[in-house]
Amino acid sequence: MVTATDDVSPTVADVRAVLEDVRDPEIPILTIDDLGILRDVIRENGEFVIVITPTYSGCPAMNTIEQDIRTALTAAGIAHARIETRLAPAWTTDWLSAAGRRRLLEVGIAPPAEGSANKRLLGATPVIACPQCASENTERSSEFGSTACKALYR
Repeated sequence: MVTATDDVSPTVADVRAVLEDVRDPEIPILTIDDLGILRDVIRENGEFVIVITPTYSGCPAMNTIEQDIRTALTAAGIAHARIETRLAPAWTTDWLSAAGRRRLLEVGIAPPAEGSANKRLLGATPVIACPQCASENTERSSEFGSTACKALYR
């Protein structure tokens, strides 16, 4: 990792590497990269622009995520950065990484159905397999779980 004390300026790849360790405050087994919240890192006019998208527009964790991003960048000696939150396109569970989906399963959380082809049409509940036994004989019991972006299934 290149820091401000080195003779070489940090690159976009360096900044992305730092941000790949920033954890989601609600599900800390996942990083913001695993969740697809980290959308882009751009170098623009001598500063880095970190583009993030919340899992939903009212996500209360976004302030914490922004603070954690700033803390990680500061610790790496990266001072010139701006965080830009974009609501469009809206976040989708399709942005979850394969590693993130695997981590969810490892701790007993069923990852959302992948891709619109695997979801039922016209607002019906997607088929979500049980993370314990892999049965698809499940049903949604609540649209919202511990946070508004988590549905509950049984």
